Order: sequence, then structure tokens, then C-alpha cells
Amino acid sequence: MSSHLKNFIEVTRLNRPIGFLLLFWPCASGLALANYFKQDFYIFFYYLLLFFCGSVLMRSAGCIVNDIVDEKIDKKVLRTKKRPIASGVLNKKLAWVYVLFLCLLAFLILIQFNKLTIFLGAFSMIFAFSYPFMKRFTYWPQLFLGFTFNWGIIMAWAAINNNINYLPVVLYFGAIFWTLGYDTIYGLQDVSDDEVIGVKSTAIKFKKNLNQFLTSCYLISSILICFVMTKLGIDYFLIFFIFFMFSLFYQIKIYNIKKPNTCLKAFRLNNISGFILFLSIFLSSVKNLWN
Repeated sequence: MSSHLKNFIEVTRLNRPIGFLLLFWPCASGLALANYFKQDFYIFFYYLLLFFCGSVLMRSAGCIVNDIVDEKIDKKVLRTKKRPIASGVLNKKLAWVYVLFLCLLAFLILIQFNKLTIFLGAFSMIFAFSYPFMKRFTYWPQLFLGFTFNWGIIMAWAAINNNINYLPVVLYFGAIFWTLGYDTIYGLQDVSDDEVIGVKSTAIKFKKNLNQFLTSCYLISSILICFVMTKLGIDYFLIFFIFFMFSLFYQIKIYNIKKPNTCLKAFRLNNISGFILFLSIFLSSVKNLWN
């Protein structure tokens, strides 16, 4: 493998697919929710592919922008100091070329949708490019990540229905609290370094009451998402309630702030959580087709 390809894979985190999957599952869930009412599975699967590609591209671009902005911070954090930009093996000019290339590809995907979805996609850039700066000004960067990572729910609904309804909005806010919880767990890996260099996070803000904070996030998330599920029927709501909630609260049980590897293990469980959420809504959509 050439050094350029290796650096590209590392700076975009393509070797760590959980990042773009956590961006994709909300998109997929939003599409499944919209398809429950439209019942056009050809369009559904076509858009599912487009949103998957878009998730990979935008997550990759976002990682590079984050590393460019955080270069000085990353050099001081044990977990991130070996990243290509922080370590100096990838210069920032080439990194920006990568960003522009990835964004161009993502734009070519975006223009396959209707005008409302294109507008929403362009609007999401405000979240995407402001998020890396949030940790400098507020203890709530994880909340801004929630706004960013779950915007695909609104876009996916708009792509199929060409409008915005209260159901995807409720699902969006439910997913925001889910992200707020899991990214706080992820941030626990860097608490000691972040406190020294002055980086802010919910992991630091709620360090003394982490279990209560995480429980509140996941409880609010579950209530909001359960509300959406009840609008689709109760059969698959039970599957969601048992497995999705278990996957969230199990994370609180297994993480240990003194053992960073347990925080990473708990965080990675959210890939399963996202898949379960998508599957629950998708199966409801399939069932509705047969009714």
C-alpha cells in the first residue's frame, strides 16, 4: 500500500467504519419511516444506496476538516497525536484537496434528489463545518454532533415525500439524545488530556454524574423514538423496545472511565443499536405493504 493511500485511509477513518455507519443509520431509518407511508421499495433501495455513499463521503470529509482544525490539540492528546496531520505525515494543503474532492462527489449525489433535499443538504454544511470548533467554546460539542449526524433523517424523509412532517422531526430529536449519550461515552477516552489542554465536552461537564446524565439521554431518546414507533404499529415496537433500549442501557453498565478500552467497547455497540432501529422501522414498512 502506498503512503498516500495509507494516509488517506487513516485521515478519513475509512479503516474505522463505525463512524460513517453511525451517520448512515439515521439516514436509513428516516428513509424507512418515509417509505412506510409511500411504499415505493425501488426508490427506497436506490435512495438507501445514495445515502450510504453520501454518508461515507461526508463522514470522510468531516474527519479531515476536524483533523485540520484540531491539529494543535491532537498533538497533545495521546489517542490522536499519531493522526496523519497531527504527526506531520500529511500536509494541510493536500488534506484540503481531499476535502474538496470528497465534497464534490457528495454534491454529485445530492443533486440526484429533489430541491428541498438539496437545500437541506446544503444547510447541513453549517453544522458540519462548525462542529469542530464547538469544543473550544462550549461543554456541549456532543449536542452539536447530534444535530449534524442525525440531519439525514430530515433529508431522507424530504427525499421521498418532498415535505417535512412532525414524525421525522420527533425521530430526529430522539436520535440527537442517542448521539449525545454515545459520544459522551466516546469522549471519556480523552478526559484526562482534555482537562489539561482546556478542551470542553459533556464527558467533562458531567464527569461526577455520568450515569445519571447518560441514563437521562438514553431515556429521552427511547421515549421519543418509541412515540414514532407507536405510529407504525405495536408489533415491531416490541422488538425495538426490548433490543434497542437494552443495547443503550447496556453501554452504561459496561463502561469504566478508568479503562478507556471499555468506553470504546460501549461506544461501538451503537452500530448494533443503529441497525436495530433501522430494522424495526423497515420491518414495519414491509408489514404495512402486506396489509
